[in-house]
Amino acid sequence: MHTYGLIGFPLKHSFSSKFFTEKFAREGVEAEYLNFEIEDILQLREVILFNQHLRGLNVTIPYKEQVIPFLNEITPEAQRIGAVNTIKIEREPGNMYFYHLTGYNTDYVGFKKSIEPLIRPGLHKKALILGTGGASKAVRQVFEEMNIPWKYVSRTGSDERFTYNEIDEAVLLEHKIVVNCSPIGTFPKDEECPDIPYRFLTHEHLLYDLIYNPSETLFLKKGKTQGATIKNGAEMLELQALAAWEIWSKQ
Repeated sequence: MHTYGLIGFPLKHSFSSKFFTEKFAREGVEAEYLNFEIEDILQLREVILFNQHLRGLNVTIPYKEQVIPFLNEITPEAQRIGAVNTIKIEREPGNMYFYHLTGYNTDYVGFKKSIEPLIRPGLHKKALILGTGGASKAVRQVFEEMNIPWKYVSRTGSDERFTYNEIDEAVLLEHKIVVNCSPIGTFPKDEECPDIPYRFLTHEHLLYDLIYNPSETLFLKKGKTQGATIKNGAEMLELQALAAWEIWSKQ
């Protein structure tokens, strides 16, 4: 029986584990999906060596960028993005110490398919990306390919990013898409939200939160109150998971 899994830290609430366990049971797939909560990316080797039936891994916070140097190969798309969230593990029969790791980015696929139907070309011309972690890089790549100028928002500023203190009415009027790629607002800290002036949002804004638990974060609730279009990350997660399964199950 093949094994698949997720590496990250911490792994309090895993979408992937529930999704794949249910998928395998529903479709009669002889496989299991395990969570590997590792405190250091150096433990990746142990995970692979001690789980000889492991054929694929998903990668989540904080390892989407840290994992890259440990891979034998990375797809051009993941290379452009600068982050990996899916690894295919190929083993040499009879040699437990030899394996080949290929890195992919399916966050990109999931986000693009999920947000595209919501984009109104004449209206949604610029985007703000809240947070600068691994997932934000896939979001950035999607906007670049859609020719939508973007700016990061983080606690520290630079030429290509705003600080949260710099987000005012003028910035929000210019940037009608706001995507939360930070973990702020995730259960159980669901009373928190990114620090932006929500009162300046309008019905022309599109707010997308990569968080799926809770299904309606405080970030989305505040946008909804202002009449904005809102969407959480559940569909993106499902789409990226299906794309990962396609990679793993392909011979």
